[in-house]
Amino acid sequence: MSALIGEMVTKALKLNIPLSVHLDLTYRCNERCIHCYLDHHDHGEMTTVEIKDLLDQMADAGVFYLTISGGEIMMRRDFFEILEHARKRTFCIKLKTNGILIRSNEADRIKALGVESVQISIYSHIPDVHDAITKLPGSLADSIEAIRRLRAHGIHVIIANVLMVKNASDYEGVKALAAELGAQFMLDPTVTPMMDGDRGILNLNVDEAALREVFRNEGLVGNVEEFCAPPKGPNESDLDMLPCSAGHTACYVSPYGDVYPCVQFPLPSGNVRSTRFVDIWRNSPELNEVRSITLRDMPSCSVCTHGGTCTRCPGLAYLEGNMRGPSSQDCEKSYARTGIPSENLKKRRAASFSSSHLVQIQGLQSSVAI
Repeated sequence: MSALIGEMVTKALKLNIPLSVHLDLTYRCNERCIHCYLDHHDHGEMTTVEIKDLLDQMADAGVFYLTISGGEIMMRRDFFEILEHARKRTFCIKLKTNGILIRSNEADRIKALGVESVQISIYSHIPDVHDAITKLPGSLADSIEAIRRLRAHGIHVIIANVLMVKNASDYEGVKALAAELGAQFMLDPTVTPMMDGDRGILNLNVDEAALREVFRNEGLVGNVEEFCAPPKGPNESDLDMLPCSAGHTACYVSPYGDVYPCVQFPLPSGNVRSTRFVDIWRNSPELNEVRSITLRDMPSCSVCTHGGTCTRCPGLAYLEGNMRGPSSQDCEKSYARTGIPSENLKKRRAASFSSSHLVQIQGLQSSVAI
């Protein structure tokens, strides 16, 4: 983080300013990715007028960074009208798209509007693997062509690669593809539960061995020895640190106007169709509760050896049932990184052992009874 951005974040925290907003324009999509956490039906998206008014409200509230995403953003016919209005309000804009609908004209317009970056997900450099994940034949070729068009215009492109069982051995190939295309590469080792709480898609997460391989890859994490060093446990200053930016300097707005602390933290906190954005940001009881949480308030994490170094996501913890509790997925990442189990993992293993032992005893008792 640059000194200037760090100063902006510090001031935003002090003044309670929503520095960054993630806005989904639609959940509709031309792909059906197997790991997607969204419902792709339209349940009454905000209109063009409503979104423009929301953009005005966000600008007036102090929002600077704006991520426009979906679904597939270009499924909305008013996408460029919305983008043009956002640029008039001088947001620094990042787009997330699969790129399939980006042709020469669209690339020209994105360039002309001065978008900061465009993120496109590439799940594998192998067409059969990528297309099986998106469930859209030819999608890899179309996305790569969009990246070439954007890069030809000098637009910063980020290739995002979500690590799953289906593509666990392909991230090096995607990284090489990104280098060939002149794009930034970003690997995400976490599959997110559905926004309605359904955790079935977590079966797509890679196992501990695959995670460990990623965290021992110097090309991905830099200094492996330092990155994977045994944790020293949280100190006094760690106990007062904030979990992340969600609800503090950032939030998420759905296509229906619902406000949440983050797209991975679906705690309903208000709706911009009935309440002004700035009033939700300042007065929402849910957002204020999120802001009240520090590591010190987390019974398990505050005494865990990983407390000061864990990537714990409060949204993932919320989806497990307690925003003040541990995120098991992050516990598993900490273990894969260091080889040292968290307090949460120890308890889960002990519970699993007890349950297994009880089943064995019951089985023996049944045999004796027979």
